[in-house]
Amino acid sequence: MSDVVKIFLPSLLSFGLGIFIAYPTRDFLMARKLWKKKSVGVTTSGEKAVITESLHKDEERKTPRMGGIIIWLSAVISILLFWIAGSFSTTFEHLNFLSRSQTWLPVFTLLGGAAIGLVDDYWSVTERYDQKAGGLSFRKRIAAVFAVGAIGAWWFYSKLDITTIHIPFGGELNIGLFFIPFFILVMLGTYSGGVIDGLDGLSGGVFSIIFAAYGTISFLQNQVDLAAFCFVLVGSLLAFLWFNIPPAWFFMSETGIMALTMTLAVVAFLTGQVLLLPLIAFPLVISSASSSLQLLSKKYRGKKLFLVAPLHHHFQAKGWPAHSVVMRYWIIGIICALLGFVITILG
Repeated sequence: MSDVVKIFLPSLLSFGLGIFIAYPTRDFLMARKLWKKKSVGVTTSGEKAVITESLHKDEERKTPRMGGIIIWLSAVISILLFWIAGSFSTTFEHLNFLSRSQTWLPVFTLLGGAAIGLVDDYWSVTERYDQKAGGLSFRKRIAAVFAVGAIGAWWFYSKLDITTIHIPFGGELNIGLFFIPFFILVMLGTYSGGVIDGLDGLSGGVFSIIFAAYGTISFLQNQVDLAAFCFVLVGSLLAFLWFNIPPAWFFMSETGIMALTMTLAVVAFLTGQVLLLPLIAFPLVISSASSSLQLLSKKYRGKKLFLVAPLHHHFQAKGWPAHSVVMRYWIIGIICALLGFVITILG
């Protein structure tokens, strides 16, 4: 019973903090006009993005970016409050879930990704705006993710002595030094799923489901601190989602996307269920894959595979209402999470 309280009480606090933080955050962002000044006008290959431009007319509402601040700030405050309470009072000692083996690295990754994304967001909406790059260039963002991934891989390999990955129904596989490049590749791949942040309510709902899934898996494996961390993020994500449903108060943008995707990769490795990540995070996978396939098709076939990429915009271009796309993504996410639970228990 005490473990259940340890997991869900911080989640409730992060939700409440997120709701409270949202109002001054929106006022701050609106007062400083921190929204994207130009809609998407060209594709990555330099062509005029007619369909994409029409689908991004919602940006004319002057919706602020940097909404991800609500997610990581409310989560970090919640973590710190329980750490302080547990450090200075034996009554709350059991509720402190900040631990070297389970949550130090996810917290570091959350803050690192948030900081990098915040710089990118700020540059994309101020005088540092670069029409081609839209903030930090793609290469710089990838380099930043690579650097954080390298630090995380070193921590797993040197500090936690983890060099194995769990193969569902196949046991543990020790990959030795190859764990480091594998870790970095998974983090880069997970970050590519950030293209899902394209419709009101989509990314908030999908990430809530994914972190709830890994939080439950952590609990099943008796990783209570990690489970508490995951559900703290779920609480803060639900607070963000409260204000991100149509019409959105703000977009999650890079400060949220980078923080969440990189942290998700770390959490997947900590649970030992990283090979289930493509299944549990399937909505991220199909969004990222659709963008890659679109580029390859245009380059080698000379024509598009989808009306527009990522895939959620393809459905939108076909005439699906945005809320239908979002809710069906949520449903797919829940089904994939349930499949992940089943495989975790059986495998």
